[in-house]
Amino acid sequence: MEMTKGKTIDNAVRPNYRYIKVHPIAGALGAEIQGVDLSRPLEAEVVSEIRLALLDHLVIFFSNQELTPQQQLAFAKLFGQPMEYPVVRGLPECPLITPVVKLEHERKNFGGVWHSDTTYLECPPMGSILYAVDIPPYGGDTLFANQYMAYENLSEGLKKTLDGLVGINTSTNAHTFKMELDRLRNAGSSQEVIVAAHPAVRTHPETGRKALYLNINHTKYFEGWTEQESKPLLDYLFQHQVRPEFTCRFRWEHGSLAFWDNRCTQHNPVNDYHGFKRIMHRVTLSGDKPY
Repeated sequence: MEMTKGKTIDNAVRPNYRYIKVHPIAGALGAEIQGVDLSRPLEAEVVSEIRLALLDHLVIFFSNQELTPQQQLAFAKLFGQPMEYPVVRGLPECPLITPVVKLEHERKNFGGVWHSDTTYLECPPMGSILYAVDIPPYGGDTLFANQYMAYENLSEGLKKTLDGLVGINTSTNAHTFKMELDRLRNAGSSQEVIVAAHPAVRTHPETGRKALYLNINHTKYFEGWTEQESKPLLDYLFQHQVRPEFTCRFRWEHGSLAFWDNRCTQHNPVNDYHGFKRIMHRVTLSGDKPY
């Protein structure tokens, strides 16, 4: 990864930023970015530093943004190729923006479990950009977990075992996504099962670091193992990879925007705002095949 001259923190080079202000929100991951209006065209130097902040902190947050769907999409295109979200339709006026909605009468939320996005795809997304349109008066925070740390804090013996394993990821585990499809009455959506095999430990294509790449919402078993054989190890890893010291928590406000790296994080939207509406707009950026 190419970075500006910086200082060494925890054996990693952290850049010195000239065009943006970066304030970490937790020890494990996450940082707030200040001094940027995302509704306006951004200079190349600003874009470069935002990308560095994403690679450095894994998830970054912007506050007090006023964005149309088209402006959010234009910002996303500075960092990758937006893709259609599997099965769920986008906004009529901007199909690459996926509405993420929970209404007042609903009890379940979209993606309401720890996960990395759509790892049942052959090439899962590089990242996602989520913008707060209408939020509840309280609740609805999102948790994020650092999967570099999850891998690095395993024993050497378990690392050696996992380095040779492949996880089978399937859309059939994604019960929360089925709920969302039903709510949207998306009759034109494909219902076929989607399955992809990915290494249990992936190497980040930009940083070169290893990250645990399994998640409770999509990973069903290890290739060459039965589901019964896989379950004890997977259950242990699902708990390990979201230990509190690996996480941060973000409180949304109107106009907040989060941008996370799907290759080395997991996230979990907290479902604690029953009786209130929550509307978010999301752009998903296409990624590479994990290795």
